[in-house]
Amino acid sequence: MEVSSRRKFLVLSLSTLGALVAGVAAYPLFRYLSPQPTGGEKGRVNIPRAQVGAGQAHFFQFRGHPAVVLQSAPGVFAAFSAICTHLGCIIRWLPENGEFLCPCHAGRFAGDGKVLGGPPPKPLQAIPVALSGDNLLVG
Repeated sequence: MEVSSRRKFLVLSLSTLGALVAGVAAYPLFRYLSPQPTGGEKGRVNIPRAQVGAGQAHFFQFRGHPAVVLQSAPGVFAAFSAICTHLGCIIRWLPENGEFLCPCHAGRFAGDGKVLGGPPPKPLQAIPVALSGDNLLVG
């Protein structure tokens, strides 16, 4: 009788341990596949208008990814994903040239997101932007 109860205890212990290991291994996969929280008002980001000077760009996080808002002319704002459409590098703003540059393979984008040169196959992804008083609502 003693051997049977030891065997049951070992089977139960190993089953519990196996379930715990499987749960710990499955958790990162679950987090990767689950949708990301958008945060804010339906995923909108509120940026003070004063942070984006004329001819300047302001980089920020939008829905967990890098984004940029640009004031190309006084009162004219545009927002884009800051991820290059070639290989996913993060673009930089070159105010002296009035264009975005991808540092990985020298892809160039105009202030309206269109490709100027280099290997990017398509323009930067545009993000809606609206004025709300002294703030920009991006998203």
